[in-house]
Amino acid sequence: MGNLSKGQHETLVAVAETALPAGQFIPAAGAHTVDKVERFIDRLPSPMQRGVSALLGGLDAASWMSERRSFVRAKPDKRLAILESWRHADPIRRLMLRALVSPLKMAHFDDPALYKQLGCVYDVERVKGEAKPAYMTERVHAGTEMGGDLAVECDVVVVGTGAGGAVVGRELAEAGLAVVFVEEGHYFDRTDFTGRTFAMQQKLYRRGGSTFSVGNVGIPIPLGQTVGGTTTVNSGTCYRTPDRVLHHWQTELGLSELGPEQMGKYFERVEDVLGVEVAKKSLMGGNGRVIERGCNALGFKRHGPLKRNAPACDGQGVCCFGCPTDAKRSTNVSYVPLALKAGAELFSAAKVRRVIIEGGRASGVVAKTEDGHTLTVRARAVVIACGTILTPLVLGAQGLGGRSGQLGKNLSIHPACGALAEFDERILPWKGIPQGYGIEELHEEGILYEGAMVPLEMTMSMTQMIGPELIRLAEGFDHVSSFGFLVEDSSRGSVREVMGQPVIQYWLQDKDVAHIKRGLDVLAQVFFAAGARAVHSPIAGHEVLRNHDDLAALRRANIKAWDLDLSAYHPLGTARMGSDPASSVVGSDHELHDTRGLYVVDGASVPSALGVNPQVTIMALATRAAEKIAAALG
Repeated sequence: MGNLSKGQHETLVAVAETALPAGQFIPAAGAHTVDKVERFIDRLPSPMQRGVSALLGGLDAASWMSERRSFVRAKPDKRLAILESWRHADPIRRLMLRALVSPLKMAHFDDPALYKQLGCVYDVERVKGEAKPAYMTERVHAGTEMGGDLAVECDVVVVGTGAGGAVVGRELAEAGLAVVFVEEGHYFDRTDFTGRTFAMQQKLYRRGGSTFSVGNVGIPIPLGQTVGGTTTVNSGTCYRTPDRVLHHWQTELGLSELGPEQMGKYFERVEDVLGVEVAKKSLMGGNGRVIERGCNALGFKRHGPLKRNAPACDGQGVCCFGCPTDAKRSTNVSYVPLALKAGAELFSAAKVRRVIIEGGRASGVVAKTEDGHTLTVRARAVVIACGTILTPLVLGAQGLGGRSGQLGKNLSIHPACGALAEFDERILPWKGIPQGYGIEELHEEGILYEGAMVPLEMTMSMTQMIGPELIRLAEGFDHVSSFGFLVEDSSRGSVREVMGQPVIQYWLQDKDVAHIKRGLDVLAQVFFAAGARAVHSPIAGHEVLRNHDDLAALRRANIKAWDLDLSAYHPLGTARMGSDPASSVVGSDHELHDTRGLYVVDGASVPSALGVNPQVTIMALATRAAEKIAAALG
């Protein structure tokens, strides 16, 4: 039973049985579901484990107050009433119930027999592993296989292999510099990518995908932790930085070299490596079909397939869990191999503990492997590319980058919102690119729509529905469509370390709440125009919209941040670039204002929110950063 007590285990089983009862062909959840979830709980940080225990205790207390008996001993209808009361209660209880039930949904619906019954594909079609070239075996070193302490020297050590680190490392290696990558995650390849949501989250995501912000609304912010970083588990959508954003950086932030004209060549270089092209319309599936139909019915002009970095995509629908065919050119299959081919070395499963500072200059890093060995890398320059959430913690632990007081602040996340729609026609949502279609009709308002269809178990976790209604929705999954949007946020947050864990604080401001409400209103209109008979909304009190009267009621409602179920995927800005050392952490060359030879090249250094998926922006800036670093090293 892991870290849960016998009583807590029994309570969680009772929750699973109540929230996920039997349907016409879906079996009820029970101990088998909970066993899988407990293995997930056992890997969570201890504060989160204590939170689960407290939550189960809270449910028991609620049952004693209303039924004079424990949750386990309450009658099934009374248990459901308690859970439903939490689902419609204050934001804290809603969030706690979501945190408890979502992994149960993920575990329970991850069932090959259920997939077969629905006609879904459970096991993705994977390409067999091929013999790797010598540079992919000789220059990749798993920290778990070092066998002892090790010290190496190079020109540049790059910490992280995501959109920033992999790109800057490749460019520097091809410029003739000796590059060493240090990556906390493991190096997986396509033979490891099963497409199974729950298992892949544990393997490829930090804390199993359980990273989230706290504030006036809790927002999950899933982060990749593997060679390739979040590029390995993102959707593959490729947008350039909008010109208006680049002009803002130029004219208002004093970053004169970051205008559209200057950045064009870097975008082109990145897009060439990634093979960026418009997704094939044949891979849009039923999801894209109904969105296109709804947009046309409303007279929208700016919608269609998105640009992606997956020219050989075959539409298996599991982009966010590792591409099983290497069609998506995430950095683990593009930039990292190119860097290794150019002579770079990679140490995986090694977490950097300290930046070596000598005479006020960065001169290397010290990392620890999972089995306790020490890796010391001496270098003439150090690049930190741990991502927007982790980079400020790595720097802040040593008091680096703190002169302006901006380190860890200015966090933007692009709050994202999605909705499900039920149709009479069959959608077959598992067929096609999950995020292949987009709507730019409201982009100037700061709202960008992008398709977001995910496997059954994750789709069911997108709704707070529980009980028989949830099972009805799941059994009709072949008739369900999903779509979403992001908001170019004006809200800002921060990140700091507490008890060894990142704590993300983010308060959603009224302006962004209004944008989310507006975005959902228009999305529901698209669904209804396409023939949807019900739209499942992530807004408390308006969970199911069945007609335009329901939509009108939503428009009249006074929506607050805590009424929303959101997610976010694009954290940026916690070590932002700027010309003024008093208001930024790094200069236009990505070097820290207060530490020579130490560079930040990842989403943390991006100066502001973009309003588009950031990977191409980060990669273009990293390509440019490599030029600056190479020039500085002579």
